[in-house]
Amino acid sequence: MHVLIVEDETMIAARLERLLLDIAGNTMTSLRIAPNLAEAESLIQRQRPDLLFLDLNLKGRDGFELLRKAAAGAFHTVVVSAHTERALEAFEYGVLDFVAKPFGRERLERAVQRFRETGSRAEHATRFIAIKKAGGVSLVPLTEVAYIRGADNYAELVLRDGTTHLHHKSLDRLLKLLPAHWQRIHKSYLANLDEARSWHRSEGSKYEVELVDGTRLPVGRTRYKALRATWL
Repeated sequence: MHVLIVEDETMIAARLERLLLDIAGNTMTSLRIAPNLAEAESLIQRQRPDLLFLDLNLKGRDGFELLRKAAAGAFHTVVVSAHTERALEAFEYGVLDFVAKPFGRERLERAVQRFRETGSRAEHATRFIAIKKAGGVSLVPLTEVAYIRGADNYAELVLRDGTTHLHHKSLDRLLKLLPAHWQRIHKSYLANLDEARSWHRSEGSKYEVELVDGTRLPVGRTRYKALRATWL
């Protein structure tokens, strides 16, 4: 496997390199280190890593910038950071694991094992939506979300079983993290259009999409034609 470490602190990068070689050296084809985002992007384009170990604070720049770009492509990411308060955000980006600094060999080994069990490559996409709750964070699998409804500056997740969860991001911000088949169908709704069963237009210029479970959601008049043409 090809491994890339993105870390601007030399000592931490060297420790990661040493431990990873000890844990998985016999299965590695290459292991490279990038101290900044520019070098990381270049190495990703040339090397196409299988596994990325990513710091979040890179000389003042946010490591998540790397995951927002098309260059992120298909690889697994393990975030390695002292900013544990950003673990919620990390899992929304679809990362494989979050290893808190300072870290030991055993914790890093668990991250590598998770990679081995998951597979060498995966599309970098959100798999969970993190919900803040009293005393911690709950990860809701995206596959359990039926649709998402706007609630002022927040978003309300409506699950397949009918339960709801309030999310701290607005629809616009949340949509940026979701796979392409999740679309803004209305000013107040996001829907998984892979599950669109039929489209409806009734008297009074009322537009709706019907999902496979029978749920009907409103569709904005200006969005209806383009969405129907793409997802019919």
